[in-house]
Amino acid sequence: MPLTFRKSFRILPGVRLNINRHSWSITTGGRHGPRRTHSSTGRRTTSLDLPGPFGWRRTRTARSRRG
Repeated sequence: MPLTFRKSFRILPGVRLNINRHSWSITTGGRHGPRRTHSSTGRRTTSLDLPGPFGWRRTRTARSRRG
């Protein structure tokens, strides 16, 4: 089984800094509304917990621009 590293710090109420082996991310909101996560790799995720076992998630990845 591979070893993993993940750590989450609360830096302000409603704002978290998440760190893992390959990247870091900032998460805002989430308690009673949408949660938005912006990753250092360019991934942006918006998620929402719905009543019961339901939830919604949308992930967008950054596209590389070639000139």
